[in-house]
Amino acid sequence: MVRGADKRGRIRFEDPRELTLRVFSLRLSGPGIFVGVLVFATSLFPSLLPKLAVTQGIVSGISFMVGYGLGAGWQWGWNYLGLRNPSGRWWDIVRWSCIGLVAYALIVGMWEFVGWQNDMRDTFGMNRLSPVVWLTILPIAFVVAAAILIIMRSVRKTFLWSVQLLGSVFPTRAARLVGGVGLVLTLWGLWSGVLVNAFFAATNEMFSTRDVATEEGITPPDSDLRSGSPDSLVEWETLGLRGRTFVASGSTVEELNAFHGAGGMEPIRVYVGLRSADTLEARAQLLLDELIRTDAFDRDVLVVATTTGTGFVDSNATTALEYVLNGDVAMAAAQYSYLPSWISLLADQDEVKETSQTVFRTIHAYWSELPPDERPEIYLYGLSLGSYGVESILTSINIINEPIDGALLVGPPFMSELWSGLVADRDPGTSPATPIYQGGRTVRFTNKEGALDIRDEEWGDTRIVYLQHASDPVVFFSPSLFFEHPDWLVDGQRGAEISEEFHYARLITGWQVMMDLPAAGSIPEGYGHLYSKQANAEAWAAVIRPEGWSDADTEGLVDFLEGLGPATRS
Repeated sequence: MVRGADKRGRIRFEDPRELTLRVFSLRLSGPGIFVGVLVFATSLFPSLLPKLAVTQGIVSGISFMVGYGLGAGWQWGWNYLGLRNPSGRWWDIVRWSCIGLVAYALIVGMWEFVGWQNDMRDTFGMNRLSPVVWLTILPIAFVVAAAILIIMRSVRKTFLWSVQLLGSVFPTRAARLVGGVGLVLTLWGLWSGVLVNAFFAATNEMFSTRDVATEEGITPPDSDLRSGSPDSLVEWETLGLRGRTFVASGSTVEELNAFHGAGGMEPIRVYVGLRSADTLEARAQLLLDELIRTDAFDRDVLVVATTTGTGFVDSNATTALEYVLNGDVAMAAAQYSYLPSWISLLADQDEVKETSQTVFRTIHAYWSELPPDERPEIYLYGLSLGSYGVESILTSINIINEPIDGALLVGPPFMSELWSGLVADRDPGTSPATPIYQGGRTVRFTNKEGALDIRDEEWGDTRIVYLQHASDPVVFFSPSLFFEHPDWLVDGQRGAEISEEFHYARLITGWQVMMDLPAAGSIPEGYGHLYSKQANAEAWAAVIRPEGWSDADTEGLVDFLEGLGPATRS
């Protein structure tokens, strides 16, 4: 603390060693501990996804410090105003009663936590937890909380130290004002200009190194219908980790005939990686040249896919699409980043929009010049951040005169403006998990249970489908969760897989769901951010509606794909 001021009103310095020692002091705020324990207990409630012990420890440690900060801040404000601390017999009764209630909440929360998690794990088809999980959660929560406390104390001491330095020149109030403003600007500059950029640069370098690898069992294709083949204009080495997997995989004619009986065609898959050409425009032109080379415009359907951050195209979606069309399809995709989607959500929003629009504009310009009866139907596809890119195409002026035939957007991220507007303006009585917009005339929403049939409502020629799980944090996280109760947690509005024990708590729910994001792809298919072949098949069949295709065909394909088992992901 500042020792005071001299006769001229300047601040007197205290021993800098004392400042350093107090950062690591064991002295804690009583109200801070009280509120921190209460918020810690609240953090144990279920969220969208079952949590690993490490994740729960991080969430609970942060939650404790949020509460501690509120309690310590309240105590500081009380003392700053010079208010008298309550005392006496009645105050002792109130204080110990409150302590008892908080202790009860903590004990109940810790006791019920394993049961709550196991109920969710049963719903998700995951292994159950045992009470020994607390041997992991508590130490991690303690370390996280201690680290945050040390950081915050260091920031406070930095402020006091800067005030003391300025106090040798300025009056006390001016020193505090200048010191406070200077510290805020410095911290913001470090965060936005140094720390964030350093994080993105480091992760980009790490994942760009991984991008040169090839998944086990993946070899260059021999077919001239694939990028990276001997006849391809795109070199195999430039496709990237995910691009090589995309072009070297896919359904064979024999596999397609196993379902359809006969008539299967080898699907066309073209792809360009970030290393395939120096500029975005060059990569888009190279992708178009690949489509022309493979005679992709002679197929019945052309799908322009926007990848996720790493360049990933979900095999569950592509496999389902190939089966729906018996292989009579060409798919084109371009990489725009090395980063996984949960980082790309923050770093690559501009890149995905620019790449999506440039690639589509290049392909669409060529496609629109073909005679209408000689060109394929054109569809858009995107998963996760890829669906964000698809939305940027759907809202583009370029497709008004020559519209697309449809689009499938899977797991749209929370910042998707088109999706947000459709959900907000949904028809009364429908939920955020499966909203109905304007009777479903153009856009419809579905999930793993199927929700595309809307009785007595016509579906137009251009069909857009959003496939989303109620338990997908990529879809339903939002910064507003920290302060606003979401519609999808209102009774009667929550999805079937969301625990009834998941209750909203200001600030805490935002942390809980945000910490669900990295784990959204690490749970069984059919939940979170993992969308099955069956769900993709139902969606594709509804969007494309192949000639002669019936609901019975969709049901038969769903059963067939279920027998193939879940996709292998890495």
